Amino acid sequence: MPIPTSSKKRRRDAELENAIIEVAWAELLKRGYAGLTMESVAAAAATSRPVLARRWNGKATLAVAAVSHQLAIKPINVPDRGNVRTELLDYLDQVSDLAPIINMIFSMLSDTSFRESYPSAPELRRMFIAGRADSLKLILHRAAKREEIDAEKLIPAIESLLGDLIGHYILINGKAPPKALRVTWVDALLLPLVLTR
Repeated sequence: MPIPTSSKKRRRDAELENAIIEVAWAELLKRGYAGLTMESVAAAAATSRPVLARRWNGKATLAVAAVSHQLAIKPINVPDRGNVRTELLDYLDQVSDLAPIINMIFSMLSDTSFRESYPSAPELRRMFIAGRADSLKLILHRAAKREEIDAEKLIPAIESLLGDLIGHYILINGKAPPKALRVTWVDALLLPLVLTR
């Protein structure tokens, strides 16, 4: 049975949109947000600026779409390994792999023209994490159920500690923290605060 023309068109449109978003991400990495233009993306994607303008009203929305796509194709997924330390290190490894994306978000937020379109960093963060599980919280609560750590110690500041540390490191240094530092965060900072005695 032949595919209806409307279905073919929708598929072509989706393929074109994904291709443009991938090109936009490559351009962001190459030029940074300040150097990104709708024209440069259109040229690299072998399409026209009006094609982009029909989907995104400017480079800010296109950049957000490109970042959102990267986050969507690289979800953080830490399976139950029966050991909280192993899972926390796995979590930090996966977040470290996202350092170029996180760094780009910080770069975008530091741009005055970007903030005209997205003035609220917390709102942008909520948009990027919408539909994503809080992997760190999941790991800690899973460990509490296994009685590896004390559930009563899981206050919000503790639950977000590793995420805050790695986010701050990437913001300041523009890259992922070294493995040895990630191990130190787990062994010397977080676990002593939450382990059952």
